[in-house]
Amino acid sequence: MKSNSFLPIFSYIFHPIFITLYGTLYFFLVAPHTAPERLQYLILIQVSILTLLMPLALYFLFISLGIVTSFTEASIKERKIPVLIQSFLFFALLYIVRENNTIPELFYFYTGGFFSAVLAFIAILLKYKASLHMIGITSLACFVYAVAVYHQLPYLNMVAFAIVCMGLVASSRLYMKSHTMPELFVGFLIGLLPQYFIWKDLVL
Repeated sequence: MKSNSFLPIFSYIFHPIFITLYGTLYFFLVAPHTAPERLQYLILIQVSILTLLMPLALYFLFISLGIVTSFTEASIKERKIPVLIQSFLFFALLYIVRENNTIPELFYFYTGGFFSAVLAFIAILLKYKASLHMIGITSLACFVYAVAVYHQLPYLNMVAFAIVCMGLVASSRLYMKSHTMPELFVGFLIGLLPQYFIWKDLVL
């Protein structure tokens, strides 16, 4: 077995639909906060429904209708409807979380995710296939760094791990011939810039 044959698994582990849930779990498990346990479970359920279960249900629907053909690889045409729906789901999540002002960090993270989804959709309209995987893992890495700095946590190991994960995801997409380097870089920028502009006054 080739030494790099394990790389495709990272395209599944860090699929974009899991990223918001990963970020939410990271915050509740690592960052100091005052959110009661009941609220944590409520938010996790809301995030799971809006960013994981609904996209998965729609994915199987789209598969049956022939709109998409793959869980990890999709053409520009196949991306349009799922990414547009994801943008609306992020907006719905923002509306729900905004009602609870006790966890601004998650609101910032979800806001960045919403704008990244919008930028990804704009790229699709421009017939450009930016890496959705790279958008997701970069957004998560930025959130890991921002939360660690904002709460003055010992962030070196966490940030290093997030960067390693970014490298593994990028290598996975290249190994699977799903993207070119420019497409990965554009995905990196789309994931980075919204989080940067949202967090820059708080952590820089």
